[in-house]
Amino acid sequence: MKKNKIYNIDCIKGMKNIKNNSIDMVITSPPYDDLKKYNGYNFDFETTAKELYRIIKYGGVVVWIVGDQTVNGSESGTSFKQALYFKEIGFNLHDTMIYQKNSSTFPAQVNSNRYTQIFEYMFVFSKGKPIASLICDKENIWAGHKDFGGKLKKEVPVKSPRTNIWKYTTSFNEKTNHPAVFPEQLVNDHIISWSNEKDLILDPFMGSGTTAKMCLLLNRDFIGFEISKEYCSIADKRIDYLRKQIKLF
Repeated sequence: MKKNKIYNIDCIKGMKNIKNNSIDMVITSPPYDDLKKYNGYNFDFETTAKELYRIIKYGGVVVWIVGDQTVNGSESGTSFKQALYFKEIGFNLHDTMIYQKNSSTFPAQVNSNRYTQIFEYMFVFSKGKPIASLICDKENIWAGHKDFGGKLKKEVPVKSPRTNIWKYTTSFNEKTNHPAVFPEQLVNDHIISWSNEKDLILDPFMGSGTTAKMCLLLNRDFIGFEISKEYCSIADKRIDYLRKQIKLF
């Protein structure tokens, strides 16, 4: 398959055309429960997971961003079921991260019986030991000091790796007309954490094209699949505009 192209096909059909162990990284947020409705499309989770394991390189990661619907007073647990299945087929659950939003579509009321739901899981699955370049932007109040026991040979650095709870501002983007657009900074931060320049990154549920956009800006190659013709068209226009802006072609 050609690099730096979004294909308007089902991701399983698309991945069948990708060679074993050829993708450096996957980042995506699939349709899950009834929380994310993509023009009525759903997907075959187990076959998708198996194909991802086949095509991801050793040392590569899959960033899988999902949440759970509450039905009849109980959360579905879909996220956990999927995480356990990824482990069952051979992936390591490298990290369970949290994507915390700045606001909620359905904030809790005073008479509610559960707190406002304001996050999604970002599961990081690895095939073997992952390649990582952790973002170090957490300031240390003890910077320049050694630990109290004197065990550290080096001083505490000014900044250390951040925690695994990442906070981003979310907002509806009228230009994309998509119900669940990735915050660009979220995609940026995962890409620089788990890949290197010139790596090949896949988003099997490309949506409005945020993964493709950030790959181009970060000097990575991408392949995207999007079953919705409407969303695929939106993503293509978005990428074409970016290419003109940065004069890639």
